[in-house]
Amino acid sequence: MNKMKAKREGLKRRQRRVRGKIYGTPERPRLACRRTNANIYAMIIDDTTHNTICSASTIDPEFRNSGKLGSNKEAAEIVGKMIAERALAKGVDTVCFDRGGRIYHGRVAALADGAREAGLKF
Repeated sequence: MNKMKAKREGLKRRQRRVRGKIYGTPERPRLACRRTNANIYAMIIDDTTHNTICSASTIDPEFRNSGKLGSNKEAAEIVGKMIAERALAKGVDTVCFDRGGRIYHGRVAALADGAREAGLKF
């Protein structure tokens, strides 16, 4: 088996395992985190209606105008603060964190810490 294919399949398996335990409700939506080599994305999702309440990423114009790089822990923390501010503006203060099959370390942990600092509870 191709090494990259095996890595992708392992990630998909971990994603399914995490998503089997985490479900976003209107009272406590899901904060989904997606990480690539170049960027990091975060969305707050209500799984009962399949609606995205708000989102933030390193490709947003608000982040791009800051002139920062999108692939480090500092950027992930800024995205975490952005998603928390947008969620609080929509009336969401408590979420459940979906790490997307990734290890809770590095940029994923920095995003979560930034969201907690800005006022989200999870």
